[in-house]
Amino acid sequence: MSAPVRFPRFFVTSPGPCPYLPGRTERKVFTELKGTNADELNDALSRIGFRRSQTVAYRPSCLGCTACVSVRVVAHEFRISASQRRTAKRNADLIVSVCKPWSTPEQYELLQTYLADRHPGGGMASMDEIDFADMVEHTPVKSYVVEYREPNADGTPGRLVGACLTDHQGDGLSMVYSFYDPHHPTRTGLGTSIILDHIAHATRIGLPHVYLGYWVEGSACMQYKVRFRPLERLGAAGWERFDPAEQATAIDRTVAMPGTRAMFGGGAAVGDDGVVVAGPGDSGKDGLANAVYLPG
Repeated sequence: MSAPVRFPRFFVTSPGPCPYLPGRTERKVFTELKGTNADELNDALSRIGFRRSQTVAYRPSCLGCTACVSVRVVAHEFRISASQRRTAKRNADLIVSVCKPWSTPEQYELLQTYLADRHPGGGMASMDEIDFADMVEHTPVKSYVVEYREPNADGTPGRLVGACLTDHQGDGLSMVYSFYDPHHPTRTGLGTSIILDHIAHATRIGLPHVYLGYWVEGSACMQYKVRFRPLERLGAAGWERFDPAEQATAIDRTVAMPGTRAMFGGGAAVGDDGVVVAGPGDSGKDGLANAVYLPG
């Protein structure tokens, strides 16, 4: 007779400075992911707004603030915008490989470049190679690192320009952390391309969602998430779809925010996108042409 599944114990952190909204404090509730049921527990917790960091699942539990909103893309109904389509075409030559969750010096160097430009002074800025290895390799669930490389002249995978630590969950792909070359001389929108590729891959393998983490309105570094449609957010009554008009308004509000153009990779203004429907049968066309998904 198998032992019953033990209900997890939850803990709360002490309040600290909010990394997203100046002048506010944050607090998290968390639990440990361990044992043979770690995947199932992680899946269940993700559906109620938790995120994974190594062997811990956490979610905000801030007093008097609910700015952090869990969001996920409905992959099989994804509508690609005109600017997103242009971004996908610009980066369509990238070679995608799904690798086992092992850290490499090349990944760490790219992460440091990304953090120095996009999150200077943030909580991850002081990570050394051991910290990075812990982030990638200490996982009790089904995870992999998705690498995005430029092709060499002979078509073989070349320089690493993007990567994402991804959890493969029962109902979707959870993008734990993505990073890319923010100073590339010719490529823009690498972050958007990574998300588009995850949406296309989720559709191909029959997973309904791509989890993007927390959307924080008012935080420039988190605004990119609202641009993927249709988008669901987690509220008091469960997951609900953004009203199209409300989401369009939220996208328009990002135009005036300092720093958002860098996050979106430049190009057309955020609010001028014409929407083109990409159904399950053709969404892969807007992914990366050279994807070579290798089993982990």
